[in-house]
Amino acid sequence: MAKFAKLQKQAGAVMKQLQGTVIKSVRTVSNFEQALTRVAEYCQQMKLPSLQAMSINDVLTYLDLRGQIVGQKTLDMERQAIQKMLQHVTGTLPVDKTLPVIKSEHQQVLLSRAYTVPQIELVAGQQKDSNSLATRISHAAGLRAHELLTLAKPTERPADKRPANSTKFSGREGIIYTVQGKGGLKREVLIPVSLSRELEKCRRPAPVTVQDRGINYLSRYQLAGGQPWSNSFSAASNRALNWSRGAHGLRHSYAQERMHELQSLGLTRLLALETVSQEMGHFRPEITETYLR
Repeated sequence: MAKFAKLQKQAGAVMKQLQGTVIKSVRTVSNFEQALTRVAEYCQQMKLPSLQAMSINDVLTYLDLRGQIVGQKTLDMERQAIQKMLQHVTGTLPVDKTLPVIKSEHQQVLLSRAYTVPQIELVAGQQKDSNSLATRISHAAGLRAHELLTLAKPTERPADKRPANSTKFSGREGIIYTVQGKGGLKREVLIPVSLSRELEKCRRPAPVTVQDRGINYLSRYQLAGGQPWSNSFSAASNRALNWSRGAHGLRHSYAQERMHELQSLGLTRLLALETVSQEMGHFRPEITETYLR
């Protein structure tokens, strides 16, 4: 109880400086204080100095992680509360700047569903080369839209050291790359040899910085990704199928296909779920479970 009171005190100290001037609504003050108490708890768990010591990168990492387990409404509330703190209390963020809107993966999971392989082929056939290749790679490796922009060889950017089952990528062959996913986690992904050859033809002479949804990424390949690719996918899906479940549906496809493959190899459902969770960059197997509907 004492620990929680200390966290509430950190949040309360921030809101005391905002109440009555920046924020006049009593309800908003209460909601923001609750939100910042959750953020303070995260800081404690991650051994960050304090709530007010958070950097922009700390905040974006927090929002990415929260987006895996809460809906868009809660995520937006927490982003707005942190933004006010950074703008008017710590001065970390200029008043005329805002934090990028992070899309809730939890919300995407609830709204999107898997595509079949023939449907994906039809959609990719409606896209121009760079977008089409991105669609096929996203499906083959289970990548998020922004992760397509971060592809690198392990020698260029090693994966973070995290526990991994020996069953990871079992039953598939290809070339290992790394991507930077939610919360800045750098993980290994497997791309089929044929797609790897196409990807290497798109290698830039030197890495460049590209921006997606207000966040900068170091791009080594002239490959579509991020919001523009997502928009291309939805438009192509509507042309090819007369409906769209969004590009995030490709991750559903990956999860369901891999679960079937791994269980066909004799893995228990629990072990298959843990393996797919590691391949997809989820922080908990329960998140992967929602992709199997």
